[in-house]
Amino acid sequence: MFKTIREDIQSVLDRDPAARNALEVMLCYPGLHAIWVHRLSHKLWKAGFKLIARWLSQTARSLTGIEIHPGATIGHNFFIDHGMGVVIGETAEVGDNVTLYHGVTLGGTSLNKVKRHPTLEDNVVVGAGAKVLGAITIGANSRIGANAVVVKDTPPESVVVGVPGQVVVREGRKHVPNEKADLEHGSLPDTIGDTLIALIAHVDALEKRVNGGHYGPALHVPERGIWHWGDFSI
Repeated sequence: MFKTIREDIQSVLDRDPAARNALEVMLCYPGLHAIWVHRLSHKLWKAGFKLIARWLSQTARSLTGIEIHPGATIGHNFFIDHGMGVVIGETAEVGDNVTLYHGVTLGGTSLNKVKRHPTLEDNVVVGAGAKVLGAITIGANSRIGANAVVVKDTPPESVVVGVPGQVVVREGRKHVPNEKADLEHGSLPDTIGDTLIALIAHVDALEKRVNGGHYGPALHVPERGIWHWGDFSI
């Protein structure tokens, strides 16, 4: 038990640069408190004391703003940063070294008493406000961008962005054992923007061919990621 507690504290120190020492982490991190209560409530749930387990989880929810159903399976070195509004459903399965930010939902999509919540494999990072819904699997070492809505399986080493989530596989990337969590949320692809730029370039090329080498009216493309257009009444 004490080994697990030390691992939980160290996972916070490793992944949150604002954490200064173990005592501060123990006293001031609601995500850690919610995980500790869940570990107890999960044991009670597995032992058949389901009402007490649910009562404990709801008490933790009132104190931390984080709701973890006692039936959920949580791996080692799990870290919930900030935590407010996190919901983890009954049949969710979370692997080792997983990181969730605030507002994340691991939700179910069925009324049947079956596996209906997602499985997150090892080393997954889920950005703030993201929703992962249904009995799907998020492959190991994947990142889910903030506010993405993920409703289908994703392969390992992938990035998911948008609504609904668009999956981009990080080709050629190999996970190194014991490497630090990949928390660079600013390094996310813009799949819709890239597709739009490609379409504009294709239309320009077609117009040039049709007009005998001359372009038609200029189409707008972003300059260094910024779109320039006319005036708007907003």
